[in-house]
Amino acid sequence: MEKFSDYMDDWLYGDGGYYRKHKDIGKKGDFYTAVSSSMFFGGSIAKRVINVIESGFLSDTCSVVEIGAHKGYLLADMIQFLYTLKPDLLKTLHFKIVEPFEENRKVQLKYFQDSFGDTIKLTHVSNLKELKCDDAFFVANEIFDAFPCEIVKDNQMLFVDKGKLEFKKLNDITYSLSKSYDINKGEIPIGYEEFAANMYRSANRYEFVTFDYGDRYPRQDFSLRVYSKHNVYPFFSLTDFTKDEKIDKNFSQFYKNSDITYDVNFDYLIKAYEKSGAKLESYASQFSALMNFGLTQLLEILQKNSSKEAYEAEINKVKILIDPSIMGERFKMACFRKY
Repeated sequence: MEKFSDYMDDWLYGDGGYYRKHKDIGKKGDFYTAVSSSMFFGGSIAKRVINVIESGFLSDTCSVVEIGAHKGYLLADMIQFLYTLKPDLLKTLHFKIVEPFEENRKVQLKYFQDSFGDTIKLTHVSNLKELKCDDAFFVANEIFDAFPCEIVKDNQMLFVDKGKLEFKKLNDITYSLSKSYDINKGEIPIGYEEFAANMYRSANRYEFVTFDYGDRYPRQDFSLRVYSKHNVYPFFSLTDFTKDEKIDKNFSQFYKNSDITYDVNFDYLIKAYEKSGAKLESYASQFSALMNFGLTQLLEILQKNSSKEAYEAEINKVKILIDPSIMGERFKMACFRKY
């Protein structure tokens, strides 16, 4: 019998795990992300990079580091906008990706070579422990929802035994976490504290911008779900814990073949970063964050320099990012700094 966090870790990252195999994102994949919706997501973050450098917090020789890059689309979009807005920065900035899997590194290097040739040099590190730099701008999109988690309900936690699920008494570590973060029912992520501590040690000074779906405070309910070919299955609906006869009660069919995820508890994430020594600079909905970063100004530049048809086509893509009923309010942004 194993803890659910170990089972989920193997599902996503073990041999043959979902994220060990390179996956399409978008129409051909299991889900969409902000990156796959519009390049102006990366463009807005690039503008944030420029603003942070111009304010003097980071230098023009800092490292720009993406974590959880998939093909590298987000970092590449940021570079495209940096070239448009402040091309001289491409001569001084250092672009890096934190990527543990060799297959993904190969895909990212090929994409950058095809996109930029030898103009941009991309460096990889396997994890944050390998990264050492003076100052850095870190960016991540939808990574904290992919950390393994424990599933708790009152004084019990979920275990898996040969494909069978069972709630049993909380172990001491999970009990301590549930009390520390006031989670009586729902998901308890495993690894936020270590991740934040490793980032803190990796740079003398940094800003970290991350986007994910979730809420500021725990909902005291389950959000664990499976994404497969743009269908969403609440995890427990796939098990014998529910009585919905319309759904095949065989969650193992999705094991390692589909994404399994949950809503991010940002209060938990913020406390993990503050524990490491970092400070919360800002927390906002994706809509508010992108507007504050300069999305409107970027769209004005597009309108002045493109056809009406091209502008309207991009506006339709951007609406996905900021519409409150789609990603605008459902997704949140947290920005942390090490001073």
